[in-house]
Amino acid sequence: MNPEKIYPRTNDHETVYLKSVVKNPNIIVGDFTMYNDFVKDPRQFEKNNVLYHYPINHDRLVIGKFCSIACGAKFLFTSANHTQASLSTYPFPIFFEEWGLDVQNITSAWDNKGDIIIGNDVWIGYEAVILSGVTIGDGAIIGTRAVVTKDVPPYTIVGGVPAKSIRKRFSDDTISDLLNIKWWDWPEERIRHHISDIQAGRIGRLQTSCKGESHDDL
Repeated sequence: MNPEKIYPRTNDHETVYLKSVVKNPNIIVGDFTMYNDFVKDPRQFEKNNVLYHYPINHDRLVIGKFCSIACGAKFLFTSANHTQASLSTYPFPIFFEEWGLDVQNITSAWDNKGDIIIGNDVWIGYEAVILSGVTIGDGAIIGTRAVVTKDVPPYTIVGGVPAKSIRKRFSDDTISDLLNIKWWDWPEERIRHHISDIQAGRIGRLQTSCKGESHDDL
């Protein structure tokens, strides 16, 4: 993948490769992951879609390779979680000057739930919301306007508010095989050679490739 390539398609400025437009070192995006936005400039993903992501928390958004992120998807981080350990949810520590508090305690205004981790080949639907501390497994699908509050297993479809499991995409054996194959980590030319197999579900051919068979033998 050309790290400087922003737009995957000629004359389509609504779709970008996220890796090429994200600058925040705490947002890590894999190759070929794309974001589409027909409302706002998709190059502003970091500003418009990754919310409450303050450097003081040191939390990260990690997105794998070959993910598809639809318009308006949001990633809500720790600072959106007003603390529930206090008798009040009012964020007094943020207004330390007003109340004469120690600036060092500012992060006590919220509950730190950690990083958001998105696996590879994940499809996140229109205006879905992913909350801090959530891990989404490889191959999962997040439904339109779902609010994901808990981890999502690999190759599982979830939807609703809060998001709940709808079904697995494949059998347990197929899921296990795909997680072992990890086609998204293959060299680009090898993926290119097997695109038709991936699309047609010919998992046996992918397994054969993993065993070191030459392309001429397939």
